[in-house]
Amino acid sequence: MTTIDMPALRAPVRWNRALLALTAVSAVLTIVAAVGVFTDPRILTGVPIWLKPFKFAVSFVVYGWTLAWMLAVLPRRSRPAERAGIVVVGVAVVELTIIVAQVIRGRTSHYNVATPLDATLWSLMGTSIMVLFFAHVVIAVAALRQRIPDRAVAWAIRLGLLVSLLGMALGFLMTSQGGTPDAIGAHAVGVPDGGPGMPITGWSTTGGDLRISHFVGLHALQALPILAFLLTRTGLSPAKKTRLVLIGGGAYAVLVLLLTWQALRAQPLLQPDATTLIAFAALAAGTAGAGAWAVKR
Repeated sequence: MTTIDMPALRAPVRWNRALLALTAVSAVLTIVAAVGVFTDPRILTGVPIWLKPFKFAVSFVVYGWTLAWMLAVLPRRSRPAERAGIVVVGVAVVELTIIVAQVIRGRTSHYNVATPLDATLWSLMGTSIMVLFFAHVVIAVAALRQRIPDRAVAWAIRLGLLVSLLGMALGFLMTSQGGTPDAIGAHAVGVPDGGPGMPITGWSTTGGDLRISHFVGLHALQALPILAFLLTRTGLSPAKKTRLVLIGGGAYAVLVLLLTWQALRAQPLLQPDATTLIAFAALAAGTAGAGAWAVKR
């Protein structure tokens, strides 16, 4: 068994080639979609038609590279996790292919059941998302089972994988929201999809939007390891760093749930009511207090 430390985290030596290939292909698609955003005049659900493939391509660049990195820094190679990584690549190919194909056709990809072909493609996407979820579970279990000497880093990776699973699961809430005869589900709550939205993200500015908590939850995969890395730059003891990572992971999970709660109450992200503000303030105060305790203990 090899040991692992922060220098090893910065320079992994055993990469999952399939996930790296996904990262590279998604990067190319990001460029293509970005060009489409500025050159294709078509608008779909209130935004440039190529914006969705652009956002998904960027997401898979980040997701693919992060999973490849995590698998590379585990002390022992996990064959189930490596195979799950290959499954993730297959699912990503299916998702991106359908999204791009629907853009070319001038159709929406998510929740679209307007025609038999649209319904078939959406059903295929739904199935592939479930497969991705369980592949992610396999990778999370592999990380939980392995003993990484640096406990702060170990918990950052484990909690990042688990909280990102929560973010994935929240995506299923969208299938039960709103909808029309031609669409099963919606992103927005309290308002139709395609209304006024924030720049780039498109998150609703007039109602709740479940994409927010979905997005934040998924990026626990990067946020918590970054927290662990930043803590290595401090003079704190290993025990204190571990406690801070655990507190950060717990607070991050609560933040994801609060954002979901806000969206389900049809509140735009930047227009919270007093109850929502109190809840976020309580989370901030609790996290700060717990962090101070962890450092001073």
